Amino acid sequence: MAFSSGGGDGAPMADINIIPLCDIMLVLLIIFMVTAPQVSYPIDIDLPQRSLNPPENPVDPPEPIRLRIDSAGSIFWNDSPTPLSALRQMMEAEVQRDITNQPTLEIDMSEDAEYGVLAKVLAAAKNAHMQKIGFVKK
Repeated sequence: MAFSSGGGDGAPMADINIIPLCDIMLVLLIIFMVTAPQVSYPIDIDLPQRSLNPPENPVDPPEPIRLRIDSAGSIFWNDSPTPLSALRQMMEAEVQRDITNQPTLEIDMSEDAEYGVLAKVLAAAKNAHMQKIGFVKK
């Protein structure tokens, strides 16, 4: 340790002592090196298994259902006007046609349409157990 004997010119010391900084950095480095292996946890991932018998003929997806809601709240099922009350039965018929390969319901909603109509359409799709629902903008 260096102490001033009082025999100086009184000028401030302009040198920066970086030895304490290096000591602290080395201690932090050692702490991080010791704690880093303890922080890591294994992550269980279910990887897909290779099938010994691949499917013989892949099934093509069915044609998507285009459902349009215009600004007046009218619903069009593949460009044909459809009442809201008949929508659920039509969706259930599409789902029952092939449960494992359902068509995609593509909903195109006008910007001026009420969201209540969309909520009723989505509720009908949920009650009909449709799994593939998407929103498109044309």
